[in-house]
Amino acid sequence: MLAPADRSMLAYVEKLTRSPMDIGEADVVVLREAGFDDRSIHDIAAVAAYLAFVTRLSLGLGVDIHDFAEGDRHWLEKKD
Repeated sequence: MLAPADRSMLAYVEKLTRSPMDIGEADVVVLREAGFDDRSIHDIAAVAAYLAFVTRLSLGLGVDIHDFAEGDRHWLEKKD
C-alpha cells in the first residue's frame, strides 16, 4: 500500500505527463501539503519531464529503448 504522500506525487506525475498545460500552483500546493519541500517538488517534476523527453526522443528516432536497456546496441552499428 502506498503512503498518501506517494499517491500525491504519482497523481502529480500522471497529470504532468498526460496534461502538462493543466498543471498549476494548486498542484504544487497539494505536494507541499503532502510533505514535499521545494527541492523535492523540483526533482519530481524534473525526473518526470526527463523521462518524457527521453521516451519521445527515442520514439522519434525509431529506437527501441527496451532493446537498448537490455544492452542490444545494434542500432548504433554503421549500415551500408
